Amino acid sequence: MKYRIGIDVGGTTTTIAIGNDAREVVVVSEQFESLTASGPQSTSQAILNQIETSLTAIGGTTADIIDVGLATPGPATLDGVLRNTPNLDPALWNGFPFRSTLEEQIRQWSARASVHYIGDGQAAAYGEYSIRSGAVTWDRVGPMAAGLKPLSSLFMLIVGTGLGGGQVQDGRVVRGKEGRAGHAGHLLLPPYAFRYEHDQQLRVGNAMCTAESAISLTGLTHQLEYRLTLPQWADHPLQSVAGSTRDKAKSLRGLASQGDPLAMELFDDQARALGITLLDLNYVGDFDLLIIGGGVCDLSADVKTRYKRIAEEAYQEYALDGFRDLDCLEFSSCGDESPVIGALAFAYTAAL
Repeated sequence: MKYRIGIDVGGTTTTIAIGNDAREVVVVSEQFESLTASGPQSTSQAILNQIETSLTAIGGTTADIIDVGLATPGPATLDGVLRNTPNLDPALWNGFPFRSTLEEQIRQWSARASVHYIGDGQAAAYGEYSIRSGAVTWDRVGPMAAGLKPLSSLFMLIVGTGLGGGQVQDGRVVRGKEGRAGHAGHLLLPPYAFRYEHDQQLRVGNAMCTAESAISLTGLTHQLEYRLTLPQWADHPLQSVAGSTRDKAKSLRGLASQGDPLAMELFDDQARALGITLLDLNYVGDFDLLIIGGGVCDLSADVKTRYKRIAEEAYQEYALDGFRDLDCLEFSSCGDESPVIGALAFAYTAAL
């Protein structure tokens, strides 16, 4: 048996996936510490240790590796040289040739193995596409609202600390001329996508009024700080909770599940901005599916239903007549594991 490996490296944790010759996902590891603060060599060694442990557990060996897909936060070059990557110390990581270094190490195990680089937002979209199209199968995947169906394109927005994105067109992940495609979080939104003028003023990258300003944990933190200064929220329980505003923002998901009015308002606003962002994207791509991924997939069932409805209503409110027949918006089927599944799927196809 020969194996392909997918690797999703984050600033804090990393995950690997292993697939067999039948394109079945046979292992998805638990998250393990990335050790990025100690530098690339420590991170690489942690990855190699996990690959070896996981292969041994299924009766494989490192000599059985054929191809590897490596996903990290961008920006990076097409060849996996990192460029001032978020959450990675630039003194240690900027300019580091991660793909080629990891390939050199893996070839000490398997001389013909190759490592293929892909951005993590691109990987997430490709993972979602690969599972939904049946190109890769995984018995742990969540239910798909539309079921398995013919599929050639999708765009995925990943709501997390920031806002990532990725797209698939004609069955192929879109990487762009320099590997930078998918940075939807930096699209500019109209002022009416925000409830208050204050909400527009979060600077993300080199701009305000961006999609990430509205649809991210960073955005929620900025908005919550202002909300707690308003008279209508003077008696809100979060006023007496210890910790930073960011800590309080992390509790909003749980509060929303309890029907808390402030938490619901903030997620309603986020969903509305998300609907407008997806409309902009669909004008350009005319996708088969629009996917919501990231932390909002873990909202309670009732809140997710409301979130999706508000996003759809905002999309339809501003859409041209020919785009109002929105029937393709769904939550991710793979959740936080979409990027590692996409990295694995890329290992199957990048060498072709």
